[in-house]
Order: sequence, then structure tokens, then C-alpha cells
Amino acid sequence: MIKNDRWITERAAAGMITPFEAKLVRQLPDGQQVISYGLSSYGYDIRLSPKDFRVFRHIPGTVVDPKNFNPGNLEPVPLHQSEAGEFFILPAHSYGLGVALEHLAVPEHITVICIGKSTMARCGVIANLTPAEAGWRGHLTLEFSNSSSADCRIYANEGVVQLLFLEGEPCAVSYEARRGKYQDQTEEVTLAKV
Repeated sequence: MIKNDRWITERAAAGMITPFEAKLVRQLPDGQQVISYGLSSYGYDIRLSPKDFRVFRHIPGTVVDPKNFNPGNLEPVPLHQSEAGEFFILPAHSYGLGVALEHLAVPEHITVICIGKSTMARCGVIANLTPAEAGWRGHLTLEFSNSSSADCRIYANEGVVQLLFLEGEPCAVSYEARRGKYQDQTEEVTLAKV
């Protein structure tokens, strides 16, 4: 069953989402419009951290290998500032990795699905569907693909993906119990591991 805003609020008070915004924020106190983040009816829109964003670059003669990942294939990109806010630039037809501002502590009977926001999708930016399994903790590494022929701004401190919380029967072995390799990710991009 998908969990609603009341349940998300109760679990956030117990530390499931930190920091937690109890309403959907579309405008900052100073009047600046933002891509919405915070609590929705059946989900929570998380923000992109300004601390780390990397874009895949082509290195002639190399192949990206998930079993032997070369960090040199990812290039950190600078954080830009304008009147509209802080942002990273995701080049046309490229792929980038960022990290969530919010820290998650997923309960043992919940799996979280991370899906793209329509505002970003309408700009050609696709967020990879990423799960956070029962018992997972940390800052999610977020994956973005720019399918458009134009560079795109990815705003930091604003909504980038929505989390859906799905409840199931208790699992025999949680992510925490099996010591999952992506447990306790910090607020920086975590590279592929085997």
C-alpha cells in the first residue's frame, strides 16, 4: 500500500526524513518561486544538494564498467548562481549524478521508489527510477539524463524527484541486516560499487 501524507509526517517526526518540510513549498519567504519540494498527498519531493554534481564525460578508448568503475569518467561541474537560484548545468544528451539534500532512514517494512517530477520531465530531464530498500539509510545518489538537445539547469535546494513510500509485509532480511553496499551514503555522489 502507498503511504499518505499523515503517515509520512508521523515517520518524519521519528527521523525518516531530515530535514523535513511539512507542506509543499512553491515559494520561499522572500517571494522567489522554486520547483516544489516537501510533503504532498502521497509522497515527498526531495531537493538536490548544492554540494556535489558530476557529469559523465567521454574519455576516448574507455568503456564505463560497473564492476571496475573509473571515477575519471565523471567530471564535477560548478555550482552557478543567478537571480533564479543556485544550479548545475546538465549538458544536452548527457548523464549526471547528484545527491539528495535530505537524509533518509527507511523503516524495515517500507521500500521507497524515487521517480521524476513532471517539471523536470517537461524540460527533457529524466530521473532514473531508484529504490531505497527496507532499512536503507543515507543521502540518495540521484541519476539524471538530459534527453533534450539543449543544456538544462538542475536547481540545487529545489525539488528534483518525488519519493513514494510502499508498505509491505516485513521482509526476512532488510538492506541494513544484509549490510548493503550503499548503506549510510554521505551528502556526496556515491559511485558504482560491486
